[in-house]
Amino acid sequence: MVMTMNDETKQAVLNFTVRLGDDAVVMGHRVAEWCRNAPFLEEDLALSNVALDFIGRARMFYGYAAELANDGRKEDDFAYMRDHREYQNLLIMELPRGDFAYTMVRQLLVDVFNLYYLEQLMKSTDEMLAAIAAKSIKETRYHLRRSQEWVLRLGLGTEESKSRAQKALDDIWGFTHELFDLDELEQQMAGAGIGVDNGSLKESWSLKVKAILLEASLTVPEDGWKVKGGREGYHTEYLGQMLNEMQCVHRANPGLEW
Repeated sequence: MVMTMNDETKQAVLNFTVRLGDDAVVMGHRVAEWCRNAPFLEEDLALSNVALDFIGRARMFYGYAAELANDGRKEDDFAYMRDHREYQNLLIMELPRGDFAYTMVRQLLVDVFNLYYLEQLMKSTDEMLAAIAAKSIKETRYHLRRSQEWVLRLGLGTEESKSRAQKALDDIWGFTHELFDLDELEQQMAGAGIGVDNGSLKESWSLKVKAILLEASLTVPEDGWKVKGGREGYHTEYLGQMLNEMQCVHRANPGLEW
Protein backbone atom coordinates (compact mmCIF):
# COMPACT_ATOMS: atom_id res chain seq x y z
CA MET A 1 0.00 0.00 0.00
CA VAL A 2 1.41 3.38 -1.04
CA MET A 3 0.70 6.15 1.46
CA THR A 4 -0.90 9.36 0.20
CA MET A 5 1.83 11.92 -0.47
CA ASN A 6 2.63 14.83 -2.75
CA ASP A 7 5.11 14.50 -5.60
CA GLU A 8 8.03 15.96 -3.67
CA THR A 9 7.53 13.62 -0.73
CA LYS A 10 7.01 10.66 -3.02
CA GLN A 11 10.34 11.34 -4.73
CA ALA A 12 12.07 11.62 -1.37
CA VAL A 13 10.58 8.31 -0.19
CA LEU A 14 11.59 6.73 -3.49
CA ASN A 15 15.19 7.88 -3.09
CA PHE A 16 15.24 6.74 0.53
CA THR A 17 13.82 3.33 -0.35
CA VAL A 18 16.33 2.79 -3.16
CA ARG A 19 19.30 3.40 -0.86
CA LEU A 20 17.94 0.83 1.60
CA GLY A 21 17.74 -1.57 -1.31
CA ASP A 22 21.31 -0.69 -2.22
CA ASP A 23 22.52 -1.56 1.29
CA ALA A 24 20.78 -4.91 1.12
CA VAL A 25 21.76 -5.98 -2.39
CA VAL A 26 25.43 -5.05 -1.94
CA MET A 27 25.69 -6.88 1.36
CA GLY A 28 23.81 -9.83 -0.08
CA HIS A 29 26.21 -10.08 -3.01
CA ARG A 30 29.23 -9.90 -0.73
CA VAL A 31 27.95 -12.70 1.50
CA ALA A 32 26.99 -14.73 -1.58
CA GLU A 33 30.67 -14.82 -2.54
CA TRP A 34 31.09 -17.46 0.17
CA CYS A 35 28.89 -19.89 -1.76
CA ARG A 36 31.08 -22.99 -2.31
CA ASN A 37 33.97 -21.18 -0.57
CA ALA A 38 32.94 -21.43 3.08
CA PRO A 39 35.06 -23.44 5.56
CA PHE A 40 32.64 -26.37 5.62
CA LEU A 41 29.36 -27.44 4.05
CA GLU A 42 27.03 -26.41 6.86
CA GLU A 43 28.49 -22.90 6.88
CA ASP A 44 28.35 -22.77 3.10
CA LEU A 45 24.60 -23.38 3.26
CA ALA A 46 24.11 -20.97 6.18
CA LEU A 47 25.94 -18.10 4.49
CA SER A 48 24.08 -18.72 1.25
CA ASN A 49 20.80 -18.41 3.15
CA VAL A 50 21.96 -15.17 4.79
CA ALA A 51 22.83 -13.82 1.34
CA LEU A 52 19.39 -14.77 0.04
CA ASP A 53 17.78 -12.95 2.97
CA PHE A 54 19.58 -9.74 2.04
CA ILE A 55 18.82 -10.11 -1.65
CA GLY A 56 15.17 -10.81 -0.87
CA ARG A 57 15.13 -7.67 1.27
CA ALA A 58 16.62 -5.70 -1.63
CA ARG A 59 13.88 -7.00 -3.91
CA MET A 60 11.21 -5.74 -1.52
CA PHE A 61 12.76 -2.29 -1.32
CA TYR A 62 13.37 -2.07 -5.08
CA GLY A 63 9.89 -3.38 -5.78
CA TYR A 64 8.39 -0.66 -3.62
CA ALA A 65 10.62 1.92 -5.31
CA ALA A 66 9.29 0.79 -8.69
CA GLU A 67 5.74 1.15 -7.38
CA LEU A 68 6.50 4.68 -6.20
CA ALA A 69 8.22 5.63 -9.46
CA ASN A 70 5.32 4.30 -11.56
CA ASP A 71 7.28 4.98 -14.74
CA GLY A 72 7.82 1.49 -16.12
CA ARG A 73 10.94 0.72 -14.10
CA LYS A 74 11.13 -2.59 -12.29
CA GLU A 75 13.29 -3.88 -9.46
CA ASP A 76 15.86 -5.13 -11.99
CA ASP A 77 16.34 -1.60 -13.30
CA PHE A 78 17.40 -0.39 -9.87
CA ALA A 79 19.69 -3.36 -9.27
CA TYR A 80 21.29 -3.75 -12.69
CA MET A 81 20.94 -0.57 -14.71
CA ARG A 82 22.77 1.93 -12.50
CA ASP A 83 26.51 2.48 -12.18
CA HIS A 84 28.49 2.78 -8.98
CA ARG A 85 28.06 6.57 -8.68
CA GLU A 86 24.28 6.11 -8.60
CA TYR A 87 24.46 3.56 -5.78
CA GLN A 88 24.09 5.05 -2.30
CA ASN A 89 24.88 2.10 -0.07
CA LEU A 90 26.90 2.51 3.10
CA LEU A 91 30.59 1.81 2.46
CA ILE A 92 30.84 -0.95 5.06
CA MET A 93 28.54 -3.07 2.90
CA GLU A 94 30.82 -3.03 -0.16
CA LEU A 95 34.11 -3.88 1.52
CA PRO A 96 35.67 -7.06 0.09
CA ARG A 97 34.68 -10.45 1.43
CA GLY A 98 38.05 -10.96 3.08
CA ASP A 99 38.74 -14.06 5.12
CA PHE A 100 36.10 -15.77 7.24
CA ALA A 101 36.94 -13.73 10.34
CA TYR A 102 36.61 -10.50 8.35
CA THR A 103 33.19 -11.52 7.08
CA MET A 104 31.93 -12.47 10.53
CA VAL A 105 33.21 -9.33 12.23
CA ARG A 106 31.68 -7.11 9.55
CA GLN A 107 28.47 -9.11 9.77
CA LEU A 108 28.28 -8.60 13.53
CA LEU A 109 28.71 -4.84 13.25
CA VAL A 110 26.06 -4.61 10.53
CA ASP A 111 23.66 -7.08 12.19
CA VAL A 112 23.58 -5.14 15.45
CA PHE A 113 22.92 -1.93 13.52
CA ASN A 114 20.19 -3.58 11.43
CA LEU A 115 18.48 -4.91 14.54
CA TYR A 116 18.07 -1.46 16.08
CA TYR A 117 17.39 0.22 12.73
CA LEU A 118 14.63 -2.17 11.71
CA GLU A 119 13.01 -1.96 15.14
CA GLN A 120 12.57 1.75 14.49
CA LEU A 121 11.65 1.41 10.81
CA MET A 122 8.77 -0.86 11.87
CA LYS A 123 7.22 2.30 13.37
CA SER A 124 7.36 4.14 10.03
CA THR A 125 4.25 6.02 8.95
CA ASP A 126 4.84 4.47 5.54
CA GLU A 127 3.02 1.15 5.82
CA MET A 128 5.09 -0.58 3.14
CA LEU A 129 8.43 0.33 4.73
CA ALA A 130 7.09 -0.74 8.11
CA ALA A 131 5.98 -4.09 6.65
CA ILE A 132 9.35 -4.71 5.00
CA ALA A 133 11.07 -3.94 8.30
CA ALA A 134 8.76 -6.31 10.19
CA LYS A 135 9.62 -9.16 7.84
CA SER A 136 13.33 -8.35 7.73
CA ILE A 137 13.85 -8.09 11.48
CA LYS A 138 13.03 -11.77 11.92
CA GLU A 139 15.89 -12.62 9.57
CA THR A 140 18.18 -10.09 11.26
CA ARG A 141 17.73 -11.70 14.66
CA TYR A 142 18.91 -14.98 13.14
CA HIS A 143 21.82 -13.26 11.40
CA LEU A 144 22.92 -11.62 14.64
CA ARG A 145 22.73 -14.85 16.59
CA ARG A 146 25.05 -16.46 14.04
CA SER A 147 27.54 -13.62 13.75
CA GLN A 148 27.72 -13.18 17.53
CA GLU A 149 28.39 -16.87 18.06
CA TRP A 150 31.11 -16.85 15.42
CA VAL A 151 32.87 -13.76 16.75
CA LEU A 152 32.91 -15.37 20.20
CA ARG A 153 34.31 -18.60 18.76
CA LEU A 154 36.97 -16.73 16.81
CA GLY A 155 37.97 -14.44 19.67
CA LEU A 156 38.10 -17.24 22.23
CA GLY A 157 39.57 -19.83 19.86
CA THR A 158 43.16 -20.11 18.77
CA GLU A 159 45.76 -17.35 18.65
CA GLU A 160 45.35 -17.39 14.87
CA SER A 161 41.58 -16.98 14.92
CA LYS A 162 41.77 -14.23 17.55
CA SER A 163 44.46 -12.39 15.61
CA ARG A 164 42.42 -12.48 12.40
CA ALA A 165 39.27 -11.31 14.16
CA GLN A 166 41.13 -8.43 15.82
CA LYS A 167 42.73 -7.40 12.54
CA ALA A 168 39.35 -7.42 10.83
CA LEU A 169 37.89 -5.29 13.61
CA ASP A 170 40.72 -2.77 13.35
CA ASP A 171 40.37 -2.60 9.56
CA ILE A 172 36.59 -2.15 9.54
CA TRP A 173 35.96 0.04 12.59
CA GLY A 174 36.45 3.36 10.82
CA PHE A 175 33.62 2.51 8.43
CA THR A 176 31.10 2.06 11.25
CA HIS A 177 30.76 5.79 11.93
CA GLU A 178 28.91 6.27 8.65
CA LEU A 179 26.10 4.07 10.00
CA PHE A 180 25.03 6.90 12.28
CA ASP A 181 25.41 9.92 9.99
CA LEU A 182 22.24 11.50 8.63
CA ASP A 183 22.30 13.45 5.40
CA GLU A 184 19.56 15.87 4.36
CA LEU A 185 17.33 13.13 2.92
CA GLU A 186 17.55 10.97 6.04
CA GLN A 187 16.86 13.96 8.27
CA GLN A 188 13.79 14.73 6.16
CA MET A 189 12.54 11.15 6.35
CA ALA A 190 13.18 10.87 10.09
CA GLY A 191 11.47 14.18 10.73
CA ALA A 192 8.42 13.04 8.79
CA GLY A 193 8.19 9.80 10.76
CA ILE A 194 8.97 7.78 7.63
CA GLY A 195 12.63 7.00 8.23
CA VAL A 196 14.89 6.50 11.23
CA ASP A 197 17.12 8.85 13.21
CA ASN A 198 20.30 6.79 12.83
CA GLY A 199 22.20 8.94 15.30
CA SER A 200 19.86 7.91 18.11
CA LEU A 201 20.91 4.29 17.60
CA LYS A 202 24.61 4.79 18.22
CA GLU A 203 24.59 4.41 22.00
CA SER A 204 22.62 1.16 21.93
CA TRP A 205 24.75 -0.18 19.08
CA SER A 206 27.96 0.73 20.86
CA LEU A 207 26.93 -0.87 24.15
CA LYS A 208 25.82 -4.09 22.43
CA VAL A 209 28.88 -4.39 20.21
CA LYS A 210 31.36 -3.59 22.95
CA ALA A 211 29.76 -6.14 25.30
CA ILE A 212 30.14 -8.86 22.66
CA LEU A 213 33.73 -7.87 21.88
CA LEU A 214 34.62 -7.86 25.57
CA GLU A 215 33.15 -11.34 25.96
CA ALA A 216 35.13 -12.44 22.89
CA SER A 217 38.34 -11.06 24.44
CA LEU A 218 38.75 -8.60 21.56
CA THR A 219 39.88 -5.00 21.88
CA VAL A 220 37.55 -2.21 20.81
CA PRO A 221 39.51 -0.01 18.37
CA GLU A 222 40.13 3.67 18.97
CA ASP A 223 37.97 6.16 17.03
CA GLY A 224 41.01 7.56 15.26
CA TRP A 225 39.73 7.52 11.69
CA LYS A 226 36.41 7.76 9.91
CA VAL A 227 35.35 7.09 6.34
CA LYS A 228 32.08 8.11 4.71
CA GLY A 229 30.67 9.03 1.32
CA GLY A 230 28.49 6.11 0.30
CA ARG A 231 25.23 8.04 0.66
CA GLU A 232 26.66 10.68 -1.70
CA GLY A 233 27.71 8.12 -4.29
CA TYR A 234 31.41 8.19 -3.41
CA HIS A 235 32.62 4.62 -3.12
CA THR A 236 35.69 2.47 -2.76
CA GLU A 237 37.14 0.84 -5.85
CA TYR A 238 35.58 -2.42 -4.68
CA LEU A 239 32.00 -1.48 -5.51
CA GLY A 240 32.67 -0.96 -9.23
CA GLN A 241 34.35 -4.35 -9.44
CA MET A 242 31.46 -5.99 -7.63
CA LEU A 243 28.82 -4.34 -9.83
CA ASN A 244 30.66 -5.39 -12.99
CA GLU A 245 30.33 -8.99 -11.89
CA MET A 246 26.78 -8.64 -10.58
CA GLN A 247 25.40 -6.79 -13.60
CA CYS A 248 27.25 -8.37 -16.52
CA VAL A 249 24.64 -10.98 -17.50
CA HIS A 250 21.73 -8.54 -17.31
CA ARG A 251 23.58 -5.87 -19.30
CA ALA A 252 24.60 -8.43 -21.92
CA ASN A 253 20.94 -9.41 -22.35
CA PRO A 254 18.95 -6.17 -21.89
CA GLY A 255 15.27 -6.66 -21.27
CA LEU A 256 15.64 -10.37 -20.59
CA GLU A 257 13.41 -11.64 -17.77
CA TRP A 258 13.16 -14.94 -15.92
